[in-house]
Order: sequence, then C-alpha cells, then structure tokens
Amino acid sequence: MSETSLRILLVDQNADRAAILEEGLREAGCREITVVREMHSLMRRILDTDPDVIFIDLENPNRDVLEQMFQVSRIVRRPIAMFVDQSDRNTIEAAVDAGVSAYIVGGMRKERVQNILDLCISRFNAFARLQNELDRTKSALEERKVIDRAKGILMNAKSLSEEAAYALLRKTAMNENKKIAEVAQSVITAAELFK
Repeated sequence: MSETSLRILLVDQNADRAAILEEGLREAGCREITVVREMHSLMRRILDTDPDVIFIDLENPNRDVLEQMFQVSRIVRRPIAMFVDQSDRNTIEAAVDAGVSAYIVGGMRKERVQNILDLCISRFNAFARLQNELDRTKSALEERKVIDRAKGILMNAKSLSEEAAYALLRKTAMNENKKIAEVAQSVITAAELFK
C-alpha cells in the first residue's frame, strides 16, 4: 500500500502540534488525514474513519489513555504511533503492551514523520506476522491434543494400536473430505455422549 493511499487518523488535543504532524504527513505523501481533537469517543471515531494508521500525540499519556489504546489495538489492529513530550520506563512498557507500534519521545519535527510512519507500519506488520505464526502454532497444538485424545478413545474402544487409531482417523477424514482434527473432535463428542 503506498503512502498516498493511506488513511491516517491524527489524534491531538493541541492544534499547533497537530498542524506539525499533519504537515509532515502531507509532505510524506498522505492525502487522507482525519484530525480528532478529543479523546472521548475515540473508539467510535476510529471505527467510523477506519484508518490504516493512527497517530496520537499526547503530552503525558496516563493510564486511562494507555488503557484506551490497548482496547483500540485489540479491536481495530492498526499501526499506532504515539508521540509524547516525556516518558519513563513503565509508561513505555505500558504503551508497547497496549499495542503501540512506535513510541516517540520529544522533539516532534515534520521532517521525521515519513520515517516514523514507515517504522510504525513495519513494526506493526512484523508483530502481526509473529502473532499470526503464534496463532497458527497454538491452533496446531490444540488440533494435536484433540487428535491424541481421539486416538486414545479409539485405542480403548476398539483395542487398536496408536498407529492403527491414527490410520482410522486419517482414512475417515479422507473419506468424508474433512480435516483429521474435525473427525477427531467428532470421536470425542460421540464418546462423551456414551458416558
């Protein structure tokens, strides 16, 4: 996606700071920028504008703002760049935990906006890839657990070896055009009905 097609939501209560960021974004080639001056109903504004990237400029983020960012990042899953005047280690950690892709402290200059935008999107994409890989791994582990449980049920009910139980699950899955985990879940469900 090119920068010119990016929809940017810029959140800042300070008009002067917002103007610096907006000018920097326009110089970076962004054309669709929505500026929001109030933090209340931020989630509604984000959902209404459906931005590709969120820039939020704060003097000193408090726990309520970081909690709101945490909710935003969990629901909308967008790159978020947060600009603050000063910070400490706990606030930085809380911001990262809240899903902020780029946390910039002090010295906002419009010349830095393009690099910050690129960093924000790159870090978000890297994190999203890691999250997807983690989700796939968790899913595979859960499927493995279901298959192992179903094998155990078949081994007990039909006096089969582990290999034969797995072969039966695999053959049934192929015959029914289903995943082995789906057939295994059916075996578990059926076994629970007969308890």
